[in-house]
Amino acid sequence: MGVVSPQLYADAVILDAGLTVGLPSKVTASTGIDAMVHAIEAYTTRLKKNPLSDMLALPALRFMSRNLVRVCEDGHDRAARQAMLLGAMLAGQAFSNTPVAALHALAYPIGGVFHVPHGLSNALVLLPHVLHFNASHAAPLCAKLATIIAPEATGSEEARSYVLIVAIDAMANQVGIETQLRQVGIGESYLNRLAGDAMLETRLLTNNPREVSSADAHAIYRAAW
Repeated sequence: MGVVSPQLYADAVILDAGLTVGLPSKVTASTGIDAMVHAIEAYTTRLKKNPLSDMLALPALRFMSRNLVRVCEDGHDRAARQAMLLGAMLAGQAFSNTPVAALHALAYPIGGVFHVPHGLSNALVLLPHVLHFNASHAAPLCAKLATIIAPEATGSEEARSYVLIVAIDAMANQVGIETQLRQVGIGESYLNRLAGDAMLETRLLTNNPREVSSADAHAIYRAAW
């Protein structure tokens, strides 16, 4: 269940890159990808998408996609860390106005059952499997995101969507995080349980641009395994 309360919202936020210097590279990578997922899902969600969330999600993705590899390669690059902080904040504001969807729904059981950090859970199912699953129903939106992450992309909306997926996959490999469920100790025999648990996340699944069935969830986990 999601817990929401006015008391959980900050009255003010200070984005100080100095406080993140020394954060291990893998933690930097997984939390950075998690924040990118916030922007991507806020922009491609089926419900409650609006001009305000778009206005926040697009620059958020621009800041983070241009700085994630830099900050993982050099943890003392304060300019890159500052850009990541700003991007993460904007992405948080974006998905506070427009909810996340299937990617988070499929990530939650990975963390809840196997205690995989949330950002890494997102990376494991995002790269590139949920984006690929959604591409047929969100091609115009994914093509727009491609102009930010892979500006060299050309061709049809479907072609640019594919380039987006390849670019994000390459980014995950560059920052050196795990990209397969088996790499974090999840056995093949658990895929059915993960799919069953994910289908309980109706609060999020209903926002996805493409309807997700139990068989779909299992197929996505299978692809990520």
